[in-house]
Amino acid sequence: MTTPAAQLRYHDVTSKDGTRLRAWSNGADGPTVLLSNGLGTNPHAWPALLHPDCGVHVIGWNHRGVGGSARPVDGRVDLDAFVEDALSIMDDAGVESAVVASWSVGVTVAFQLAVDHPERVLGILAVAGVPGNTFSTMLAPLRVPGFAARVTMTSLARLTTLTGHPLAPVTRRIPWTNLTSNMLRRSRLINPTADTAELRDLMQEFFMTHPAWYAKLALSVSKHGRVPLSTITVPVTFVAGRWDLLTGPNHMLSASQRIKHSRYIRLDATHFIPVERPAEVLRELRLLLDEVS
Repeated sequence: MTTPAAQLRYHDVTSKDGTRLRAWSNGADGPTVLLSNGLGTNPHAWPALLHPDCGVHVIGWNHRGVGGSARPVDGRVDLDAFVEDALSIMDDAGVESAVVASWSVGVTVAFQLAVDHPERVLGILAVAGVPGNTFSTMLAPLRVPGFAARVTMTSLARLTTLTGHPLAPVTRRIPWTNLTSNMLRRSRLINPTADTAELRDLMQEFFMTHPAWYAKLALSVSKHGRVPLSTITVPVTFVAGRWDLLTGPNHMLSASQRIKHSRYIRLDATHFIPVERPAEVLRELRLLLDEVS
């Protein structure tokens, strides 16, 4: 089923430090949810939220230097900047507080937003992500120790900041058709349950991001340690993927156990849960909204 991308509405918002952000909304009716997306990704990562009858009004933004958002003049792409961007999107939409749906590194942004501005966050849907220290939790299903995972992923990201420049002309020319999308599904890097057309839309836009800039974004967030969870009092739902190599489900379970009013669900999925299991993700978001209301 192809998602109705025509429902997406884009406009520009200026963040606190003057950086121009490409903001978007899904054009649907329902309670407003702020979407804190994965680094370098786009609205097509959440196909269930792009349907006009999803019952949720979603507002979000593309990260600095990604998908029409400008790179900051001073190169600032730290966690504080991402939190400021989230607040700018909410302020532009006239939203005082909302449930935050988040994925991957966007989970860290969501929790930091809740710690710094608890009055703005009513609840958190954390999909395939942990609150901070992201590089140390990667490769956990392969039983790689946290310190080794951090060194490995940091080194890989730093290497990409150098090799990304010659790679960019190649990655941007990858023809994302139904054929190449199906090849990706069959590789098992993404679960075959993902819809071919929805996966194509996601990957086509994702690969327009310069690899070196993506690595810079990842390195900036990886420097942040664990987000303190003792002050989190709003309802939280963690949705983990059984085969997620980037965010081990056991790390998500551990975070869930440290938060009151928290719920933990594990699905047969990889890191790309929103596009692999869209119906389940939408169901959990609706349940969280019901709990908040």
